[in-house]
This record gives sequence, C-alpha cells and structure tokens, in this order.
Amino acid sequence: MSLRQYEYALAIAEEGSVTAAAERLHVAQPSVSQQIRGLERELGVKLFARTPTGLVPTVVGRAFLREAEIAVSASRRARATARAGADDVVGELVVAVQMGFGTRQLPGALSALRRRFPRLEVTVFEEPSSAELERLCRRGVLDLALMAACERSPADAHHLGDEEFVVVLGAGHRLLAADRVQLRELEGEPWVRFDRDSALDGVLLNVLRNNDPTPTTAARVSQTATAVRWAAHGLGVTLVPASAVPHGHEHLARPVLPLVAQPVIAVVRQGAGPAETALLELLRQESWSESVFSSPVS
Repeated sequence: MSLRQYEYALAIAEEGSVTAAAERLHVAQPSVSQQIRGLERELGVKLFARTPTGLVPTVVGRAFLREAEIAVSASRRARATARAGADDVVGELVVAVQMGFGTRQLPGALSALRRRFPRLEVTVFEEPSSAELERLCRRGVLDLALMAACERSPADAHHLGDEEFVVVLGAGHRLLAADRVQLRELEGEPWVRFDRDSALDGVLLNVLRNNDPTPTTAARVSQTATAVRWAAHGLGVTLVPASAVPHGHEHLARPVLPLVAQPVIAVVRQGAGPAETALLELLRQESWSESVFSSPVS
C-alpha cells in the first residue's frame, strides 16, 4: 500500500466517482482505477460500492478511509516540517471547529496568519459532533481544534474565553421589545433545532429540559446560518452562539436569561509547529466573552 493509493481512495470518497477524482488529482482516470483495484486486491475487501448516485464507501471502506486520512495528514505535516524554515512555513494546516464556534473570531485570526505565512495552506471545517471532534483530536488528524470541552492535558488545551448563546426570533416577534429574553417566556414556542447528534442540539436540549418540558420541533437543520434564517422567517425560534448570527440578522437576536454559554477551548496537536503556535496566539487576541447583543439593534 502507498500514500498515493490512500489519496486516490480519499478523493473518490469525496467526489463520488473515479472520473471526478482523477480530474481533481490531475491524473489519468485509468491510473486511478488501477491503483484502487490493486489496493482492494491487497486488502482483500471492496472499498466502494456502486450506487445510482455514484461510488460510496462500504462499511469496511469507511473504516479504512478514516485511517487513510490520518496517514495522509501525517505525511503532509512531515513534508511541510522538512521543507519549512523558521520564517517560511509551507504545507497544510488543518483546523476543525465545533459548529457555530468562532464564526466572528476565526476569520480575522486566519487572515493575520496568512499574512505572516503566505505559503501556508489552511483547511478549515466545522464538525457538528463534539464526540467526533474529540476523536479526531485524539487520532492526531487535526493541527488545531476549537471546542467546548475535551479530555486532553492542560498543556494541549487552552481556554480562550466563552461563547454566549442568543435566541433568534422572527420579525415582529413579541419578545423583540426586550433587551434580554427570559427562557421561561419561550415555553410553547416552536423550535428550529439541529441534527440529533450535534453539540448545538445538546445545548438546546438542556435549555428546553429546564424551561419547556414539551417543546415543539418545527424543523431540524445542519447549519447555524440556516437555523437563523428560518427563525427570521417565523418558522420557529432558535438558539445559536452569538458569533454565528449572520450579518443582517443581528436585530433579531437577543441574549437569554439565565445566561447560556459554553467555554471555547483551543486544542493544539502535540509537537505543534510555528503555524499552530502563531494561530493560537492570534486567537487569544480575539474577543470571546463580550456579547455583541447587549442591547437591541434598531
């Protein structure tokens, strides 16, 4: 087995076809097909199944791809470390964020990082499941992660501040007249919720458990921006981190009482290089605990 085969398999899983994977990798399609067939023969398993919508990983394939991703990420970091000088960091930095966290703070920090290291390639993705984010950190796939809690040692975990949650109401909602919304006043409201295994839905469940024993779920969504926009149109109310409220919807967001907040913890991989260290320091300079919704916006 080779890293090239791992990269081909990962590309097929992401693109859904050999043709699209070959185009993305800038190689000939027969070469990709041959490498995958050879990989499957060596492993003695089928990694992909053909469906009407394209190639999808089998159960065994999904397990293999998780390990392949770890190996490819480690290889990229090793190459970058070998090539990089103290002031010329190159390669890829992989950052994962618990969904809804750092929406306001992360772009500025990453922009400053790119100015400092212009040859650095940064990959950022949101992860709805806190358990999956923790697993990725333990496996060493991530260079830096932002999450609400982790089991890592204090040397690897850094408390940046706290992310306050706000309720987003529909235009014309009766509670928009208040500076802050009492959670008990939301009893009986329909809710725009998140996927069942997401950390955001876990926060909302805790709020509803204490303040609305029989909540109505109007809809479930996968993205904070979608939840805010649907709430703005009156489908139901929603609860999101303050920094995740999209521009133009701030006037519909209100802090809640009692306060709902989660810590923001940056977890840096062991043996962090100059890029991870620099990004951590830039994130420390961002404001995490101050709410931008201290009063209604007219």
